[in-house]
Amino acid sequence: MEAIILAGGFGTRLRPLTYTRAKSLLPILNKPMIIHLIDSLPSEIDKVILAVNYRKDQIEEYFSKHDCGKEIIINDEKTPLGTGGATKYAEKHITGRFLVLNSDIICSLNLDKMINFHKKNNSAATISLWPVKNVSEFGVVDVQKDGKIISFVEKPKPEDAPSNLINAGAYCLEPLVLDYIKKGRLVSMEKEIFPRIINDTDRFYGFKFQGYWMDIGRISSFLEVNRFLLDLKKLDFCKGVNCIVNGVLKKSTIGDNVFIGSNSDIKETIVFNNVKIGYNVILSNCVIGENSEINNGCKLEYIVVGDNEKIKEKTTLENTIIWTQPKPKDYPDKQIGNAVIN
Repeated sequence: MEAIILAGGFGTRLRPLTYTRAKSLLPILNKPMIIHLIDSLPSEIDKVILAVNYRKDQIEEYFSKHDCGKEIIINDEKTPLGTGGATKYAEKHITGRFLVLNSDIICSLNLDKMINFHKKNNSAATISLWPVKNVSEFGVVDVQKDGKIISFVEKPKPEDAPSNLINAGAYCLEPLVLDYIKKGRLVSMEKEIFPRIINDTDRFYGFKFQGYWMDIGRISSFLEVNRFLLDLKKLDFCKGVNCIVNGVLKKSTIGDNVFIGSNSDIKETIVFNNVKIGYNVILSNCVIGENSEINNGCKLEYIVVGDNEKIKEKTTLENTIIWTQPKPKDYPDKQIGNAVIN
């Protein structure tokens, strides 16, 4: 059985971290985001097709050096194709029932149970469902007691919402779904394909699950998922290899080859590989990119420091991005507003 993992986006709301790396390779507890997802796949998934575009070479290099126990196929999209277009583009690798998953979602979904639910109901398509408080911000599903979905309602008023359940970004699909998707163009599965499957087959189901669901779409959620998983694993911090820590780590993750000087306090922060942090430094809710240097006496709160940056001694900053280098060519710049706090 195959799984298509969508990993082609720029991750503009996670810049400047994504100026220099693929979003799917961002580390969560020192392990790339996409590996958390691959590790959650059932044993019957023996082939993983990665739908990629931006930083394709970086993703290829990573998987050429790391064996994740499954066959990995890098499916290079020359232009972004959306959920549906990327799924159709992978058609030549599909041999039967298959999964489609978003690389930027960390959740407690049990994919084995979802596949069994799909089989039991002889479903043409099954999507994961997650409850939300504010239905007016999402497209919600009209779902029957047996899990059959009869329609989607986009951003309803609370009093008009048929449920509080949204599409949580994991799909189990039969090959017939591929016949509905036109080749070589941008296609939204959710808006263009799923309504037709509902109308034509009457075999479209939703699988509800409980636990946690986190969309790693911005810096705040990137920080949140690291904190959450530390708590889940009952850890106060996560540390890579070859680190020297003379300060205090609290609810933080540091990568490999990190130096932290004396009397420094690192709280709810993510530090990438090869970073030097001086003495008397206070970091709170920050992300520090690779090969960066935070010099003595700095106080940073809600700061994102890109790769290869250097912060001068006794700098005090709050709620900003540090990036002094040229922006990568052809990288879009669409995000407006605060990049750190929701």
